Amino acid sequence: MHIIPVPAFRDNYIWLMHDGRHALVVDPGDAAPVEDALARLGLQLGAILVTHHHADHVGGLARLRTHSGIPVYGPAGEAIEGISQPVLEGDEIAVANPALRFRVLDVPGHTAGHVAYVAMDIEPGLVFCGDTLFSAGCGRLFEGNPAQLAASLGKLAALPPDTRVYCTHEYTLSNLAFARVAEPDNVERDAYARHCETLRARGEPTLPSTIGRERAINPFLRCDHPSVAATVSAHLGRPVQDATDCLAALRAWKDGF
Repeated sequence: MHIIPVPAFRDNYIWLMHDGRHALVVDPGDAAPVEDALARLGLQLGAILVTHHHADHVGGLARLRTHSGIPVYGPAGEAIEGISQPVLEGDEIAVANPALRFRVLDVPGHTAGHVAYVAMDIEPGLVFCGDTLFSAGCGRLFEGNPAQLAASLGKLAALPPDTRVYCTHEYTLSNLAFARVAEPDNVERDAYARHCETLRARGEPTLPSTIGRERAINPFLRCDHPSVAATVSAHLGRPVQDATDCLAALRAWKDGF
């Protein structure tokens, strides 16, 4: 099974997963680059996965659904026109073309009904997590609250460390710049930053990351670590109460960074 990023807009990735004949696409905010990729690779679109309702993730649905009979999976908790198969936490979905199975996680915070899709029967594992988790960062709290986001990030962090993380924006370098401030003395993060800078200089994506890497370098997954809590406490001018308080302050700090 092959997975390729289809660039869209300024910094989105629409993920296209294929077996050489049939393709599944994730969060198609724009139909045109998806159709171009399908034609270039000689693929037939077989299914669509949607993580949340934002326009840059669903804008291409109407046009892509003209491909007859394509199932469109998306969050049951959000009103998204064109979803034919609403999904919730614990659902297991079986895609026919290409033959794939996914387990659904509810990961609210960025939006109220955001979901993620964890591939089954694929090694190493992978997760399509939309805008909940980014490499070295996480999504803004547009509709949820810090406790929801903390629980959602906890679900993703609990996946096996070799799970590949397919998020939907090329935010890695800007996230790493903030991560240096949030946790100044993380040498693994600094090595990863150098690697990502090399990739971007070659015009290559920094993604996918892995859960293990994100646990080591992403401050939003490290709010229970003393090094992050100390930096956030100094920024606030008071001790953080717990990991959720730390996450809330860290997200607000990043919003204005």
